Order: sequence, then C-alpha cells, then structure tokens
Amino acid sequence: NVSELSGSGAAAGTNWRDGVVLAAEEINAAGGILGRPIDLTHYDTHSDPQTSRALVQKAIDNDAYVIMGTVYSSSTIVNMLVAQRSGIPQFTGSEAPKITQMGNPYIFRTAFGAQKGVPKLVKYMVEKMGVKKVGVAWANTEFGKGGHQAFLDEAQKAGLEIVVDVPSEQAQADFSADVLKLKNSDADAFFVYYTEEESARFLREARKQGISKPLLGETTLTGHKVIELAGEAANGAAGHVGLTPDANVPALKEMVERFKAKYNYTPDHNAIKGYTAAWILKYVTEMVGKPDSKAIAEKLHGLTLKASEYPGVLMDVSWDETGEMSRESFFVKVENGKQVVEAILPPN
Repeated sequence: NVSELSGSGAAAGTNWRDGVVLAAEEINAAGGILGRPIDLTHYDTHSDPQTSRALVQKAIDNDAYVIMGTVYSSSTIVNMLVAQRSGIPQFTGSEAPKITQMGNPYIFRTAFGAQKGVPKLVKYMVEKMGVKKVGVAWANTEFGKGGHQAFLDEAQKAGLEIVVDVPSEQAQADFSADVLKLKNSDADAFFVYYTEEESARFLREARKQGISKPLLGETTLTGHKVIELAGEAANGAAGHVGLTPDANVPALKEMVERFKAKYNYTPDHNAIKGYTAAWILKYVTEMVGKPDSKAIAEKLHGLTLKASEYPGVLMDVSWDETGEMSRESFFVKVENGKQVVEAILPPN
C-alpha cells in the first residue's frame, strides 16, 4: 500500500489505508488469497508525487505483485508509469480523468473518474434544480484541472452559462477573495472542486460571507472528513458522490459499522475504496488461479463483479478496457452534519 499518510493528503490516504487493512484482516481471517495470508507493507508518500514514484519502485523491488494506491491524482499520474513499466497492476483511489486516458493497461480505479461523475451531477443540476447560470471554484492542481475541464465540457453540452470561474493557488489557505468573486456574481449555483481540506476552508469562508446559493460538487465537497473539518459550515453543501457511508446499501452499512468498531471514526469514500480494492484483488487472483500480475490485469479489463456473488465489493461494479469503472452512485446533501442521500443515480 502506497498512500498519503502525512502531508496535505493525510486525511484521504489514512482513510484509504485503514480500509485496505480492514479488508486484509477479514480476508486473512477467512483463509487469505489462495490459502495464503495477505502480506501488507505500508509506504508513506508524504503527499509528494516524486516520493510516491520512488516508493512504488521500492514496493516492486520488494516483490509486490500489486500496488494499492495512491489517492492523490498528481501522485498517481507520476507513479503509475513505474508500475506500468514493471507490469504490476495498480488500484488507485484517484479521480483525475487523465489517469485512465493514458493507455496504461495496469491501472484500475476504485471509484470512477470525474469525467463520469460530473455528467451525473450536471444532469441533476439542470433537470432537478433548474440551474441556468453557474460559478466555478476549483483547485489549480492535476486533480482540480481534471474536474474543472470535465465540468466545463458538460456545462457547455447542457447549455449552462459559466458566469465566474475562479482557480485557487497551490496549497491555498485563504479563500476570502475567491468567495467574494462568487458572491458578487449572478450565478444560480456554484460548482466547487477542491480537496477535502480546501473544501472545508472554502465552506467556512462561504458561511462567513453569507453565500446562500447552492454549493455543489463531487465527493470531496461533502465527504465525512470535510464535515468534520468544516463543522456547521458544511450544512447545505450538496453534490454527487461515488460512495457514501450513509447510503442505504446493507453490505456497505455493515462494513461501515465494522470500520467504526475498529478505528473509532466514520469511514469516508477513500476508506470504502481501499476496502473494496483489497477484496477485488482477492476475487480476481482466485479467478486467475495464481498471483500472476499480468493475468490479473488482463482479467480485470471488461470484468463485472456482482455484490450478490462477491460480497466484498459491496455494490455491483464493472471495469472497461481502460481500467475506468462504472457503478451506481448518489446525490447527497449535508444536513445536521450528515450526508443525506436524495437520489440514487444509475451507472454510466
């Protein structure tokens, strides 16, 4: 497992790691993979892309037959080339569209990219909310650029007018000027696309300045880590999420309870991604019959795993030939510090 255990991505990377560990313990208790226990080694990228690249190489040198991680897109875009060169499959929690568009046959998502999530959100904004004019606030990083472009493309197709477009600086801490630009526009709603920590800062500033129009985003605007960091300021934020611990999916609810019992906190989408990644690895390795990296990668392309047959995946899931995934997802709104699911959105 190569993930962000310290630095700016620690909230995401620690959730991911804890999900992987929970699944690995359950798998080992049930006999492991092909009768052998999972031997899990953790590497901390310190949220730095170049460090992550060196650690993926180190993991491969230490005979890893698969890589779990990273979560940050800017790291995955750099380190996935190392795994690809060695022919090692890699399960990533990253959502930048570019990751599955680079022709890497060894990369597999554990949640779909922004180019699949954003269209679901835009459709909901137009059809259910009647939005016509939008302001956009986004992180000027690999992650942010991917989500921003995906939103602009979908907005144009849907006939939405972008009335203000505000990129942040790298590692920005003060969002007062950005929020003021949005507040002074005539937008009906705002699309907000930052990492968890940035989202929390943005939401606190938006509350302070009294923004009353809907604040909409993807998983990183309404996640449990954001709610924890932003407190009351998170109430009212809404958006599309690939995964939520508050979904009324029995297998998911049970996993959340086991996670809370072990770690004393509520898992976010990254923990669920890490958890399912470990179970997917077990199922696919056993389908192939041996820990053969190349055969596992080949098997995953075009594969569908149904939760009724493979309960560790929690929800039915499919991968296409690029390693992109498809699955049901949710439109949620934060109310009283909890994600409330307002709609289940079909796979696309």
